[in-house]
Amino acid sequence: MHRTLVLTVSAALLAIASPLAAAAGQAQPAVADNGIVKVRSAYAFADTVERLKRDIAAKRIMLFLTIDQSRLASDAGIALRPSTLLLFGNPPLGTQFITSRAEAGLDWPVRLLVSETASGDVELNYTDFGWIARRYGITDRDAQLKMASEVISSITDSVAAEKRAASSR
Repeated sequence: MHRTLVLTVSAALLAIASPLAAAAGQAQPAVADNGIVKVRSAYAFADTVERLKRDIAAKRIMLFLTIDQSRLASDAGIALRPSTLLLFGNPPLGTQFITSRAEAGLDWPVRLLVSETASGDVELNYTDFGWIARRYGITDRDAQLKMASEVISSITDSVAAEKRAASSR
């Protein structure tokens, strides 16, 4: 019952949001050859991390872990620009990729890296879900892949300097 409700609510929210984003003429995210999607934030580093956490919570997605990589580096005597890794997901959705191919567990839950560049820009980086599916040969989870792609686009768009439409992979 809970799983069905979570998936139904998520699908309904995405069904409303995706056409609105597409109608606004927003660009698709650029995916590098290595599958990494890069999004520039409109906000300072700390504000970006907090806004992302709030958006994840508002969508009732589980935030499993926040890793302050720059603090870990500092504790080891290494200088590192601000860098935080967020691990989050919706187990009824994400675990479906793992049931298709167990190795996909290497990429789930979702990992979103927030980092500050040398020029002071704040970037979000994550692995494109279509790329993950190709990496593991997942061909039987198209609806789930589409939903996961739309959710991560929605989350990153909450802080993006340039808004874009949800991914259609």
